[in-house]
Amino acid sequence: MTTEQSDRPTPPTPASPGPAVRLITVSAAYGAGGSVVAPALAERFGLPFLQRITTSEGGVAEPGPCDEQLSEEEVKVTPVHRLLAHFTQAMPAGPTQSPPSTHHQDEHLRGHGETGIRRLLAGGGGVILGRAGAVVLGKDRGFHVRLDGPAARRAAQGAVIEGISAEQARERLRAADKARDAYVRRLYRCDPADLALYHLMIDSTAMPLNTVIELIITAARAHEAPVPERSETH
Repeated sequence: MTTEQSDRPTPPTPASPGPAVRLITVSAAYGAGGSVVAPALAERFGLPFLQRITTSEGGVAEPGPCDEQLSEEEVKVTPVHRLLAHFTQAMPAGPTQSPPSTHHQDEHLRGHGETGIRRLLAGGGGVILGRAGAVVLGKDRGFHVRLDGPAARRAAQGAVIEGISAEQARERLRAADKARDAYVRRLYRCDPADLALYHLMIDSTAMPLNTVIELIITAARAHEAPVPERSETH
């Protein structure tokens, strides 16, 4: 993979006139470019940007750079780092019930992640990265996107995006994928890679991220556009 394919996008230009897009969620595996694509979408549409639970304390963040890896906040902030560590040590294989002893912790972390989503909705919409946004909102609210790709190519792209070595990127991929998968499975009993959750899924390692951004803009506008009434001939 070349740097040209994976590097951050060029300075954005306003999205062309068309149907108003007010709410987009982006779910992204490590190295799939969510930290580049989601803020760029927010800037293009002039919408607030809400980062992952692992990189935010629940507030609405301004469009700007965020990270692919688990952030320092995930290492330091309570209870996020402790709960995610617990999840990755005992991640359920399927939609099983949480042990009663962890129910309160689960509710606390779920509320922590959803507070920012509710605030964004109250303000009229925005772009949400992570936070199981597609699960929380459901298919009838917003336009939901999943970015993924082969692990080796995601690690290569993550290394370019973050300016780190290939080995560091592979380590971060293992940690971030495991924690984010655990977050959704544990709190929402869902597989974050389930295609049924999303309106659009893209292998974002197979094309430049600028192209990924344009594809999502086009698809989101088409999703928001009114469907012409079908004329019936008798």
